[in-house]
Amino acid sequence: MQLLFENIAVYAVVILFCVLIVFIYLRKQRRESNQVEEKIAKAKMEGLYEPVSLHPVVDEGSCIKTGACITACPEHDILGIRNGKATTINASHCIGHGACFHACPTQAISLCIGTEKRGVELPHVNQNFETNVPGIFIAGELGGMGLIKNAVEQGRQAVDNIVKTLRKNHHATYDLIIIGAGPAGISASLNAKKHHLKFLTLEQDTMGGTVYTFPRSKIVMTSAMDVPLHGKVKLSETSKTELLDFWTSVLHKNTIVIRQSTKVEAIVPEDDHFRVETLSGEQFTTCAVLLSIGRRGTPRKLGIPGETMEKVAYRLLEPEDISGKEIMVVGGGDSAIESALLLADQNKVTLTYRGETFSRLKPKNSTKINEAVAAGKVNVMFNTNPVRIEKDAVLVSSGTDQKELQIKNDLIYIFAGGELPIQFLQKIGIQITKKFGEAILKHK
Repeated sequence: MQLLFENIAVYAVVILFCVLIVFIYLRKQRRESNQVEEKIAKAKMEGLYEPVSLHPVVDEGSCIKTGACITACPEHDILGIRNGKATTINASHCIGHGACFHACPTQAISLCIGTEKRGVELPHVNQNFETNVPGIFIAGELGGMGLIKNAVEQGRQAVDNIVKTLRKNHHATYDLIIIGAGPAGISASLNAKKHHLKFLTLEQDTMGGTVYTFPRSKIVMTSAMDVPLHGKVKLSETSKTELLDFWTSVLHKNTIVIRQSTKVEAIVPEDDHFRVETLSGEQFTTCAVLLSIGRRGTPRKLGIPGETMEKVAYRLLEPEDISGKEIMVVGGGDSAIESALLLADQNKVTLTYRGETFSRLKPKNSTKINEAVAAGKVNVMFNTNPVRIEKDAVLVSSGTDQKELQIKNDLIYIFAGGELPIQFLQKIGIQITKKFGEAILKHK
């Protein structure tokens, strides 16, 4: 009998211990869930909850709360666990690494673009990166994948698919013409060389594409990439110059020459190939075309008097060479903030933004601009819009009453985003569709 009581006592202790563990676990889970709820509420209040580009969407039915997606994400507080399931928090901070997508053991995450209310215009492409025009493919930023690592991967995959569809006995001079020499175009060029294709790469500006337009000292965030003919390369935080030097070295090593300052005006179907026409009047024929141009190749203009003056610019290349100037920066995104901060060291900078507050900045940029404002290094004017640019000043409308203010000015930098080259694409015959929260990367 005594042994029975001893056994019961042991079982009771074990049960109580298990109950205690479960209680502590559930309490910890609830506390963490409440913290995520608070972060979501804060994100909604600050305008950070709604995504602005590529972002993760969690299938709660498949999520088993491993937390692998949170661990894999190189950003901060993009994802969290709420009520036992993964959920997005600061979705607007997501820049589409895709690390969460690959880390999820149950394939519960898809990468989507647009939301139910806010659509994003994208050219129509299938899973092989081919458009509705057979023989014309799209990779990189134009197709919604702006992150360097993703663009590099898409450029490589697109060429792999092009190789499978190439006609052996075509009558064109080239197997493939790659238009655009940003991350996707460079990767595609290297992979085309690997596949022994006869190809040509055309770039309307300078090798590097959008990356080239970054300020010289800008830190470029990326992660491990698999570069064709080179292998794995890890560049977590590197300068624009270092990244461009790396690409130049890899291209030179593989004897690949990018034809720069060559703007493509038209792509015309001819029999079994395409005729590619440039602004300078040159013509090339090719069996296939890969468009790896950026969405922001054409800066969005304000459409105000004086915008054609020489002192107006849409990109900042060498801020260290500018000093002692009265400068206005227009915009509220990361590019505008970063440019204002770079210029503030040697100039008097005024930043105008039409919104009431900055709502979709990277955390580091948000902290830095707040510190710069507190230190008096940057004058931020919310709820303002430039209405006229003059030789020595800029007129801006301020507040709900649209009162005009005159601000002394030597230079003005406008960062109002870029326009999708819709006319160029439609001229080719490529369909443009608006994506409302549709997955562009999901598990099969």
